[in-house]
Amino acid sequence: MDDDLNEMSREALIEMVKRLRAGIRKNRDSSGHDLCWFHPQLWALLPEPVAADVAVPPWPKFLRGCVAFRQSLDKELPGAAIADVEFGER
Repeated sequence: MDDDLNEMSREALIEMVKRLRAGIRKNRDSSGHDLCWFHPQLWALLPEPVAADVAVPPWPKFLRGCVAFRQSLDKELPGAAIADVEFGER
């Protein structure tokens, strides 16, 4: 899957690493409601295409997953600032 890397020049590899790092940083630095989004722009940094057949859980299961994600943030980042805004507000 990553055989293309063997054919890339040092300069091309450095440029790719910079692009990948920028994408990872953008995702990492998400905050507030932006933590909960579909991220095809991040996945597009890979050479293979983004799969069009993404499966999503039904609403109740999806929302339980969102709640579990938020609870994990309380555990893993207990001192995180609170962004007390409704979706769509900045």
